[in-house]
Amino acid sequence: MIITELNFNKLEGLVPCIVQDSVTNVVLMLGFMNKEALQKTIVEKKVTFYSRSKQRLWTKGETSGNFLHLVSITPDCDNDTLLIKVRPQGAVCHTGSDTCFREKNKSNGLHFLEQIIQERKQKPKEGSYTNKLLSAGINKVAQKVGEEAVELVIEAKDNNRELFLNEAADLMYHFLVLLAAKGYSLQEVEQLLEQRHP
Repeated sequence: MIITELNFNKLEGLVPCIVQDSVTNVVLMLGFMNKEALQKTIVEKKVTFYSRSKQRLWTKGETSGNFLHLVSITPDCDNDTLLIKVRPQGAVCHTGSDTCFREKNKSNGLHFLEQIIQERKQKPKEGSYTNKLLSAGINKVAQKVGEEAVELVIEAKDNNRELFLNEAADLMYHFLVLLAAKGYSLQEVEQLLEQRHP
């Protein structure tokens, strides 16, 4: 993205910025940037806006600690609006809500489960099976993935829908734990699959 190609003239030196969670795809908030805020965001990798009420730059999270860590910036077709994908650190709205639109910022499908596993990894919970697995180390987690894969293959030979689906769920869960243990994300796997099928 070339900053000079953006049209800051329509809103007297500002462009609207739609902020979206890079993992959940939930829209978190709307803010405005001038050229200086955009440059600061790109350099520091933390989203900085231009406050129209305070007439100054403000980095989201500068007082709360709830920063928006930059993943990507994409201009729209008219080069006068930005889509900013982020990894939020805590609640986004000043009210304490996940988003400024009173929505929960949660993943769907496997990303929802991945989010729970990441929470357990960062904040261990007593009695958690996930934490027990993670603390056992990579070899144990990898072994469990292998065991679950074999159990799924065995169930695939029969016609018991419930048992097959349960084993499929177990395999997916343990696969996500292994990804977390290795420090990788489901999104990285998805991106690789997308590259294979352009």
